[in-house]
Amino acid sequence: MIELHNVSLSYQRDAAALSNINLKIEKGEFVFLTGVSGAGKSTLLKLLYGGLNPSRGQVLIDGQNITRLSSSQIPFVRRKVGVVFQDFKLLPGRTVLENVALTLEVLGWGKRDIGKKVYHILKQMGLEHKINTTPLRLSGGEQQRVALARALVNDPKIVLADEPTGNLDENSKESVLNILKEANIKGSTVVIASHDKRLTENSHRRMIVLDKGRIVEDSNGRK
Repeated sequence: MIELHNVSLSYQRDAAALSNINLKIEKGEFVFLTGVSGAGKSTLLKLLYGGLNPSRGQVLIDGQNITRLSSSQIPFVRRKVGVVFQDFKLLPGRTVLENVALTLEVLGWGKRDIGKKVYHILKQMGLEHKINTTPLRLSGGEQQRVALARALVNDPKIVLADEPTGNLDENSKESVLNILKEANIKGSTVVIASHDKRLTENSHRRMIVLDKGRIVEDSNGRK
């Protein structure tokens, strides 16, 4: 489902954000990317949805080498991928309904089907009563669940989440993690970037540790 072959990325000539990454994540896996701040976790996630291009190497998503695609082709790859951004990236002038519906509008869904699907997932998130509220009137935990709903509403093949439990209380963290586990059970391959050791160490999931842009540990024995 996800393959990286000899991938490196440098923002500046002498500063490598990622160095010689070789990684394979199978369909249906639930994986944590961990490491200290600045280890390369967010950069790696950006490569997986075409937000960045590597300086060297190949990135394959669902069998397609996205490093060879033009900028106009990348949006079609992203239709397979749900992304939960660290800063949510919700549109402040739109309601919760409109933020989540945006994903399905891009995919060409009809208005009636969009309404049904969005209400269903917001009910799963416990946010159906916030459907006409704008993001700035929500708590951090509620904004995070809206971001999750937007990422999951089209049942993507891959879910990428960048620090999805950051700045949340313990109950909210558990709720978010359970939502991602449910998406995984339904068939999505899930990759979570997190520096929360309590979250990752108790997960009993595959854990890939990054340090200074390199993979230094893989719970499945891959290096």
